[in-house]
Amino acid sequence: MIAMDLLSIEEIRRRLTASTVGNHIYLYGTVDSTNAKLRRLARSGALPGTVVLAEAQTAGRGRNGAAWFSPSGLNLYASVLFRPAVPLRELGVFTFVASLALADAVKDHGATPAIKWPNDVLVGGRKVAGTLVEAAVRKGVADHVIVGVGVNLNVEPTALRSALAAAGDFATSLAAERGKEIDRNVFAAAYLSHLDRWAGVWAAKGASEILAEWRARDILTGRRVEIRGSDTAYQGRVAGVDVSGSLVVIDPLGVRHVVTSEDVRILD
Repeated sequence: MIAMDLLSIEEIRRRLTASTVGNHIYLYGTVDSTNAKLRRLARSGALPGTVVLAEAQTAGRGRNGAAWFSPSGLNLYASVLFRPAVPLRELGVFTFVASLALADAVKDHGATPAIKWPNDVLVGGRKVAGTLVEAAVRKGVADHVIVGVGVNLNVEPTALRSALAAAGDFATSLAAERGKEIDRNVFAAAYLSHLDRWAGVWAAKGASEILAEWRARDILTGRRVEIRGSDTAYQGRVAGVDVSGSLVVIDPLGVRHVVTSEDVRILD
């Protein structure tokens, strides 16, 4: 049984190596979701790099509204505010900074990460982290972007299976994969530092550099997958991601599909 430890702004700041991310950090006991909390702060004029952390969430969500299991004192639930003036056509690639930063933080802790489109991070074929990126748009440009992440650090796999039912079979925690407890403050500082660095790469070199780095860690290209949307389902083979960050899938008839929000299940 892994003991709960508390997040500490002081401990995170002591290890943080970032120029913008983490300039303002808010730490809460329990919130509805860190994204929702930061969204309210953003509307009140919060500065770029503002971070919201929470010990627990009562309404944490992943992509497509899926519930995110958020027990207290075990994992990392974090949201970061950006105001990058990103055109909508580039927003998909900008969001890749989240999974690149998560993958680097996981690697810092001795595991081998892979990225599953769009931003899930896997270890040993199972999901340890996911993201929910939300943008407020004004005149065709993102007024602000909130990058939210949930990372299974110290939660027991049995608890994941109990909470997530069948989906729990495809989830794990970093502690379970490494065989030892993860210091949440150390991981939080690593993630925020890497996020700051990748956002800097975006600002300096643009989407092409982010795409190249992301593609080097992608596990879907060449794989056979099933795509499921609200009113469609089909199988095909992944051809990669396009310049907008959308997934490209070729079905058995050779038809090219561009996937922007549907669920992707690996078949082989």
